[in-house]
Amino acid sequence: MAKLQTNPNYKVIAENRRARFDYAIEDDVECGLVLEGSEVKSLRENGANIAESYASVEGGELWLVNGYIPPYEQAKTFAHDERRRRKLLVSRRELARLWSDTQRKGYTLVPLVLYFNHKGLAKLKIGIAKGKKTQDKRATQAKRDWQRQKQRLLKEQG
Repeated sequence: MAKLQTNPNYKVIAENRRARFDYAIEDDVECGLVLEGSEVKSLRENGANIAESYASVEGGELWLVNGYIPPYEQAKTFAHDERRRRKLLVSRRELARLWSDTQRKGYTLVPLVLYFNHKGLAKLKIGIAKGKKTQDKRATQAKRDWQRQKQRLLKEQG
């Protein structure tokens, strides 16, 4: 049997698990981030929080707003601001598509996962999402509960 080779550079830093419950994700895009040195070191050492953040297209650029990266302890004099706006890097075509999608009623850009890719670069996956209504959230919860119960029943029988 062949062993799967895991890349030591690939690492999930932060995941917005609440996004899939609150929003219906239609499409996702991988973006690069413009980070300072202390932010990259902090991401490698600690975690980050993207649960309360969002992305927006402003002035022909894509920005991550309210993303939290904890301060790096060894960078006393060159420390970064934890909740600063960070520029996201996408192609011009992707930016135009994201802007047109957010102009439609009810659509927003939600960060899903912050991670280091196989090359060791920090990437952010953002989703084009539409907010769910309360009854949609209840239906999602009921479907999840039924799947869990079905797995339990199959496990008891088999």
